[in-house]
Amino acid sequence: MNLDVNTLFLVTIYVEAILGLLLLFAWAQNMAVRAVAWWGFAHLLRAASIVLFGMYGTAPDIITIDLANAVLFTAFAVTWTGARVFDGRPVEPVYLVTGAVLWLLVCRLPVLNDAIEVRGLIASGIITGYTWLTAYEFWRGRKEQLVSRWPAIFMLFAHGALFLLRTPLVSMLPFSMTADKMFGSVWLTVLSFEALLFTISIAFILLAMAKERTELRHRTAAMVDPLTGIANRRAFLHDAAAMAKHHLADPLPTAVMLVDLDHFKSINDRFGHAVGDRVLEVFTAAASEAIRPNDLIGRIGGEEFAAVLHDIKSVEAVAVAERIRETFAHVAQVVDGRPVNATVSIGLVHCDGDVLDIAELLSQADQALYFAKENGRNRVEVASLEMILRRNDEALAPLTGAEPVQVSAA
Repeated sequence: MNLDVNTLFLVTIYVEAILGLLLLFAWAQNMAVRAVAWWGFAHLLRAASIVLFGMYGTAPDIITIDLANAVLFTAFAVTWTGARVFDGRPVEPVYLVTGAVLWLLVCRLPVLNDAIEVRGLIASGIITGYTWLTAYEFWRGRKEQLVSRWPAIFMLFAHGALFLLRTPLVSMLPFSMTADKMFGSVWLTVLSFEALLFTISIAFILLAMAKERTELRHRTAAMVDPLTGIANRRAFLHDAAAMAKHHLADPLPTAVMLVDLDHFKSINDRFGHAVGDRVLEVFTAAASEAIRPNDLIGRIGGEEFAAVLHDIKSVEAVAVAERIRETFAHVAQVVDGRPVNATVSIGLVHCDGDVLDIAELLSQADQALYFAKENGRNRVEVASLEMILRRNDEALAPLTGAEPVQVSAA
């Protein structure tokens, strides 16, 4: 079998149709990823356009050239729309058909009836425009850590550039079946073969991108508290352990905070769980604004939160804790029109050592939190040696029958 343009046409029709059906089948398995359906329909439209192209000579030019190109442009527009949908952007119905409408209008201009090369350049420009727009949409969403996004951007940009050069290359070596001008035919075959390889490659890359996002979101869902959007207990302890390993190589002063919302059960009982959830969200917003981007915060219990502040002095850590307490007390006076007047108690411990024992620091912060609760709530307490000794003495007193020893702070 000779690898000529006609053969490539037939192969491309089958490949486009099969890829379109495979993408639609993949979408049926997970209909939440709607972009895959758009990409599947784009391949089917391309297959339909190639069928119309293949009817050249047996059907009117308005079908085999004008309509075929209009369907082809719409297919590339659908691919671009799928990229927009993939990154949560709205569908643009007008731009979805702009290329096809522009082409049909151009075809009606008498001055371009015989200007085949000009019409070819216009067609290539429309396809390149949609292809580069698709690459741009993926580039706009680059903050999402998807590895397969980058080869998609590269392939789309390269294919668009090659398509833009398609007409000049073919016109430089015109298509002819004579022995001395076979290079035109070779160039057209090479370009058609590139288009076939591209459509196969991009289909699998787009499918891989959708699969990668689904897996990423599943991993993220397992590590993120669904209500507040910050790290859950599992993720917090995991990230804190990683921070502790980094601390061994580069010891820097670190603070650990344990935060508990005061009388949270009473808030739920008086105003309902919906308001209680809003209070948790309000606190998360206040705390996230007070800490730095490289600090760590997580929800480790129902109304209990923890934070690790890296590379911070003791005085600065206390200032951050006080800012969180004061800000929350202010913004939580009224929540959803209800006079909630919520407050928080915070236990804080500061570490200057070479080893960052997160479990031990959380335990000490918990003891400081206990004293914050005992001393009236809505306050910040810093763990100290005297506090730890007193707390241990109080814990042992019921077992020994002895009176707790009163230790005054120096």
